[in-house]
Formats: sequence, C-alpha cells, structure tokens
Amino acid sequence: MSDLQSRCNLLRALHRPGDPLLLPNAWDVATARAVVAAGFPVVATSSGGVAGSLGYEDHEGAPGDEMLAAAARIVRGVDVPVTIDAEAGYGMAPSELVAALRRMGAAGCNVEDSEYAAGTLRDPDEHAEWLSAVREAAAADGYELVINARIDVFLHPFLADAGPGTQEALVPEALRRANAYFEAGADCVFPIVLWETDPLRRFVSEATGPVNVVRLPQAPSLDELAAMGVARVSWGTLLYVDSMARFGDKLASLQG
Repeated sequence: MSDLQSRCNLLRALHRPGDPLLLPNAWDVATARAVVAAGFPVVATSSGGVAGSLGYEDHEGAPGDEMLAAAARIVRGVDVPVTIDAEAGYGMAPSELVAALRRMGAAGCNVEDSEYAAGTLRDPDEHAEWLSAVREAAAADGYELVINARIDVFLHPFLADAGPGTQEALVPEALRRANAYFEAGADCVFPIVLWETDPLRRFVSEATGPVNVVRLPQAPSLDELAAMGVARVSWGTLLYVDSMARFGDKLASLQG
C-alpha cells in the first residue's frame, strides 16, 4: 500500500496550474510502455482506445470487467502511476469501483457525468453525491485515489457538430458542476472538448481547483493552455484514432 500511496501522491502533486501534466493516453501495455519510454511520468488510459482494442465501440457497452481487466494489465506493465478512465463507473457502487481500482493499483481515475443509455447528463447534485461516496470509500481504506471528474456539458453538442461560438453559453452549467464536484472531493475536473479560448479561459479562472483539457487540434497551444492555468492536458482517443488510421494507410500500401 505504501507504494500505491506514493504513486497517488506523485500523481496529485503533478497537477500544477500553469505547468500542466501531459497525458498521452494509452490503450494497452505496449502503448503504455511507449509513453513511459518517451519520458512521461504518468500513464493515463483511454476508454475509447481500450474498448477498440477489445473489439467494442466506445460507450457501446464494453463489459466493465473486460475494461477493468485491460486497465489492470496496463498498471502491472509499467512502473509509473497509472490513472484509469473508468467511464461512468460501469454500474458499480462507489465502494465496488474503489475496491477494483485499489486491487489493480490505480493511482487515479476518470469518472464522467453522462448517462449514455438515456442520452443525457446525470443530475449534478446526484453525481456529486456519488463522487462523495467514491471519495469516502477510498478514504475509509486510506487510499489516496486521485479523482478526475469529467464534465460532459460540452461533449454532446460537440458530437452534434455545434459550431464555433456555441460554448460560452454552456460555461455557467459546467462551472456549477465543476465546483459541486470539487466540493464532493474531486481533485481535478475535466470539461471535455471545451476548446474555445474565451470560454476555456473563463472556466479555468472560475473553477475552484485544477482543470484538465483535452488536446483537440483546434484548441489553444500547450503554451497558451499553460498561460491560462490549465493543470492537466490529455489526448483522449485522439492518439488511438490516429494510430489506427496510419495502420490502415500502411495496410493499403502493402497491396501495391
């Protein structure tokens, strides 16, 4: 447990606003080891990449036990802290999820506030209560789990091709969720696909704790994100999608 605690503490300490932790997301042991070999101090998993490597579509019902088993192999395969994309918790009670993460040796986790089956977001107060129960379950075991609370307010409009200039109106709701999640015990919040400069700057300045941003191609540069005070930058499924596209191109070239 002392080794796990040190990994949790290191992961938490690396969340420095203005000097963001960079997390190129991995999806199997080979890619996790590549992340470490490239000099990154932490490995983060991509649920979309893991699901794809297991033969499932992202958010299309990949079995939780398979997803967590794949994550556990990644944790065992590297000697740095690993933070696990646990999606919406796979229907597990907070204590069950915490126990599974602790058994595998995860230093942190992402949990999101979407209800994919219903196509909606979770009620923010109910989700804050759920996050609080995750924190309490971890604390009861002396487990310093780093919780990154994903906020999906911007995600569904983004997937529906909402154009530039549409994110500003969503910032108040995202901030309401962010600050409720911090109060519930989250260490960091993740307004996924928030990329427009002014709304992002406002969100970071008004959130009451560290902020994670996904490195979309249209998002501000890493230097600009650092200047805004972002504490964590991840790539989500982008590296997985790019890698598979390159693999497909290579396969096509083999046929002359």
